Amino acid sequence: MSLKRHLPNKGRVVDVCEADFDQRVIQASQQQPVLVDFWAEWCSPCLVLAPILERVICEWPQAIQLAKLEVDDNMRVAGKYKIRGFPSVLLFIQGQEIARFASAKSAHWIEAFLTEHLQTVNSG
Repeated sequence: MSLKRHLPNKGRVVDVCEADFDQRVIQASQQQPVLVDFWAEWCSPCLVLAPILERVICEWPQAIQLAKLEVDDNMRVAGKYKIRGFPSVLLFIQGQEIARFASAKSAHWIEAFLTEHLQTVNSG
């Protein structure tokens, strides 16, 4: 099951599952950063965060992908990345997790998070 899209996503927001996680997240992050939203249908903070994440990603000036992974149907992936609370959001670059945060955040907070971690990678 998938959350309804709140904005035209310009191809930047995709649903992923265990079967395509390596291709659509790990391999894709070799070309551009991929932010993964580990969410659950029953999780109220997840439902609050989803449209905020989508808006930030769709308006972000640089190429970045948002991959949405519903945890109840993809427990092995959530376990592999030691996801303990929902929502959890992980940032992958060059096939590696470089940062994460948990719980609902404001658009401003997410923009600051991305700016900090993308600048670190671009300058390193």
